[in-house]
Amino acid sequence: MSSSTVYRVRPVAQSGAGDRPGEVLRDIPLPPYVTVEDAQFAVRAVVVHAPQRWSGGMVCRNDASPHPCRLHRWGTRVLTLRGLGGAEIAALIERGDPAAVVPPPDRPA
Repeated sequence: MSSSTVYRVRPVAQSGAGDRPGEVLRDIPLPPYVTVEDAQFAVRAVVVHAPQRWSGGMVCRNDASPHPCRLHRWGTRVLTLRGLGGAEIAALIERGDPAAVVPPPDRPA
């Protein structure tokens, strides 16, 4: 492989009127059903990728991309599918514990 060879890792998105600059990657797909392990990964994603105020606005605390980043959005969607509401997800972020245990979803009797 020569040093002048260029490989494209991901396709370049065509920017439209509603696209934010620099946004190329799509959302991470959701699992077909949410397991306990998925919920734990989601808790870690929303806590580690929490919002942080910066001079240019809100950014991801982990990678400084515009908030909400892909992993934060994925974690929020997974936890919502698991049965958590917005206030419960916000409480997890506020607590700041990436190893917090998510209660099992309520099951009809």
